[in-house]
Amino acid sequence: MRTAVLLVVGLCVLNVTSSLKICAFNVQSFGESKANNKRVMGILLKILSRCDLCLIQEVRDSKGEAIQTLVKGLNRFDQSNSYSYVESERLGRKSYKEQYVYIYRNNVLKVKEYYQYQQDLEGDGTNDTEVFSRDPFIVRFYSPTTLVKDLVLIGQHTCPRNAMKEMEQLYAVFKGIHKKWRTDNIMILGDLNAGCSYVTIKGWRTLRLRSDPKFHWLIGDEQDTTVREKTHCAYDRIIVHGREIISCIMPGSAQPFNFKEKFHLTEDEALEVSDHFPVEVDLKPNHRYLLRNEL
Repeated sequence: MRTAVLLVVGLCVLNVTSSLKICAFNVQSFGESKANNKRVMGILLKILSRCDLCLIQEVRDSKGEAIQTLVKGLNRFDQSNSYSYVESERLGRKSYKEQYVYIYRNNVLKVKEYYQYQQDLEGDGTNDTEVFSRDPFIVRFYSPTTLVKDLVLIGQHTCPRNAMKEMEQLYAVFKGIHKKWRTDNIMILGDLNAGCSYVTIKGWRTLRLRSDPKFHWLIGDEQDTTVREKTHCAYDRIIVHGREIISCIMPGSAQPFNFKEKFHLTEDEALEVSDHFPVEVDLKPNHRYLLRNEL
């Protein structure tokens, strides 16, 4: 009887505390200036410490020191976890360059492999080799604490004026990764500029990521992922594919994180951090694994 009671109590506690939170955050020109701003960094640490895994976009630092500073600060701020990161190449057609960076809790997740997509080398049958302004960065994680163990993330920050073409090309990226790694559990996330003037009704109808019912858009069109009060656009998205991962989504967990309201910031204070809110989703925990390792 005592064992049964402990088991029930343990399951209740784990159900509340042990889901896996995946985030995507366009930090808007994150580089040396923001890394040296104590107030901005303090807010960023509060935001990122909520996430087990976060895709950071718009990292603009040729020296490569800003992310190192951020992760070191995160490890000091949240000493109950240990954080690592994996970063893409510096991407961009001309002098303007960005990086994608996945920051993750290495005591919770393991990187199995990663892959810098290069469209001109993929041989996907298209003649246009320059669709993406910044080729996607794909990372495969092992997640022992969740029901879904094998998880592939495709990080993407589209160019606003080319958002529809880039989102369409993401379908080809998905097909290539599906063939390469033989997994259905794939998540596409990032600032897709998938809202307001950057998309059209006709464009939505022809977009394969929307028309294929196997893809689930977790951040709805009615959501607002922008900080400015004068805008209301669902630019940032999380899209999942795969029966296993879809069944593991915590109901109601997919949403923007309004750090302006949460931390009682003015609009100007919030805009110092970014003009985007992070988007996030929680995956259900593997109770058997957690009980075995924590009770």
